[in-house]
Amino acid sequence: MSGSWVLPRRRKTGSVPPMTSPLLLAPYACHPDQSRGRLHDEPKCLVRSPFQRDRDRIVHSAAFRRLKHKTQVFVSHEGDHYRTRLTHSLEVSQIARSVCRALGLNEDLAEALALAHDLGHTPFGHAGEDALQTCMAPYGGFDHNAQALRLVTRLEHRYAAFDGLNLTWETLEGMVKHNGPVQTGTVLPAVIRDDAHLRDLELDTWPSLEAQVVALADDIAYDTHDLDDGLRAGLFTIDALKTIPLAEEALAAVDRRHPGLEWSRRVHESVRRLIAAMVTDLLEETKSRLAVARPDSPDAVRRLGRPLAGFSDAMRAHDATFKAFLFPNMYRHDMVNRMTHTAQKVVTDLFDTFVSDPRLLPEDWQRQVDGTHTPATARLVADYIAGMTDRYAIKEHARLLNPGMPP
Repeated sequence: MSGSWVLPRRRKTGSVPPMTSPLLLAPYACHPDQSRGRLHDEPKCLVRSPFQRDRDRIVHSAAFRRLKHKTQVFVSHEGDHYRTRLTHSLEVSQIARSVCRALGLNEDLAEALALAHDLGHTPFGHAGEDALQTCMAPYGGFDHNAQALRLVTRLEHRYAAFDGLNLTWETLEGMVKHNGPVQTGTVLPAVIRDDAHLRDLELDTWPSLEAQVVALADDIAYDTHDLDDGLRAGLFTIDALKTIPLAEEALAAVDRRHPGLEWSRRVHESVRRLIAAMVTDLLEETKSRLAVARPDSPDAVRRLGRPLAGFSDAMRAHDATFKAFLFPNMYRHDMVNRMTHTAQKVVTDLFDTFVSDPRLLPEDWQRQVDGTHTPATARLVADYIAGMTDRYAIKEHARLLNPGMPP
């Protein structure tokens, strides 16, 4: 929501309440009163901080709503209980807010970053992104982080005064640097190059500590919740987790405390212990690094030249073991591979069809094309496809390429 909220008139005479109650933030946290602001100046909101306002704009965006029907690993028709991009984003937000609270960081900024970090993902998870990357290779490529930035700076058309969501500098910086500094000499997607120049996002520095925490919360959620989904899908057995030392420890702890526990509770209790172990390690290691570095401001965090949030060496090894297990046992499982092939065909067919004949796009999209097979039209088609949900992409594919067949 833009503009200031109008507060109801009080019955008794009194002053307008402050925007927010005082925040107890560490000196290295991003304080809302010290935000570098927005590209388009706006009146302050009486009841929300700038970062709370960013969070609300993200939650109310069309791109955020579409995450409900975008694949994390399993497509929606395979079951209602598996994670989607939306539920994953909410879980990342919960973990990040808990860590930030313990470290004296700004929970509102972390929440905004967590809820925005997957906005640029295509339908069908990484399979869809891989397909769109291949299609866009001759036209400047496709990257989901760049697409998220493109959405919040250009493609969301909600406000009268500007395109995008007009988010604060800190939120945009955290989105662009989700994976850390953008190295000098890197071939940048056009949207990152242009917006980094326009907004001076300081690509070669580390992001705020809040953004660093969100990136690690993303890893924690991926590792633990993909294990949970894989178990529930029957891709591997609970005994197979004994090849992962940290998972074996969690299982053993559950079995000692709750012998004979039913399967579903045993899985949940083990997963929650894994999350707790990773979060505890992240907190202890980050506090240790802070004690050494002693940053006195968010800019000191950015200029440090190394990350302050992180796992210990032992937990990094556990994280690598998680990923080494999940890659063959889940992400390359036959059940997932079958859907991956179908998903890539759907995305590729849609791209080729729309680029060859943009008249098949919706009318408001057609008005923006400048011909067939041009870079501008290809980028427009990529925007359109990236914004699709899984089920809409399948429906469009059936409508355009298999007319007369039920989607």
